[in-house]
Amino acid sequence: MSIGKTIHALRKENKMTLLELADKSGVALATLSRMENGKMTGTLESHMKICDALDIALPELYKNLYHSKKAIDIQEQRPRSEVFIHDKRASEEILASKILNKKMLPILIKLSKGGKTRRDQTRLGVEKFVYVLDGKIEANIGEEKYDLMKGDTLYFEGSAPHFFKNTHSHDTKLLCVVSPAKP
Repeated sequence: MSIGKTIHALRKENKMTLLELADKSGVALATLSRMENGKMTGTLESHMKICDALDIALPELYKNLYHSKKAIDIQEQRPRSEVFIHDKRASEEILASKILNKKMLPILIKLSKGGKTRRDQTRLGVEKFVYVLDGKIEANIGEEKYDLMKGDTLYFEGSAPHFFKNTHSHDTKLLCVVSPAKP
């Protein structure tokens, strides 16, 4: 079963309309519609919001998905379709394909001079790992600030409100790996 069909079935099981799920989850109605119709899979973040709205754990959403044989998954360097532009100075690019079959989500974050990511806060149990590939950042986790430079790493609980800001005079690149919440 696909992620869209699973969401549709769970929504119907909870006697919710698409509009009610959009309101309760904060995921755009158009996005939910595209997901249910197989036009897109959504992001880990949208999946977590949908799970919260349906009052289920993330593994429950993924349990009936088709499982492919464990294989090596290569994604060639070319323009990737899963790039999210937050503003002119910040973007996130998902570095793996078929993310619904993965146990971690690798993301390349690019920040231009003065750029910063949007403020994020995941559900409890989601862990994040950040490796600074190039440049310098200020990592704001909860009420604390951490200055990191090329080669530094950061591992933290994603449920703490957080964002990253480029404090370098040039572009900055971060590798961020997100793990789903433990069941």
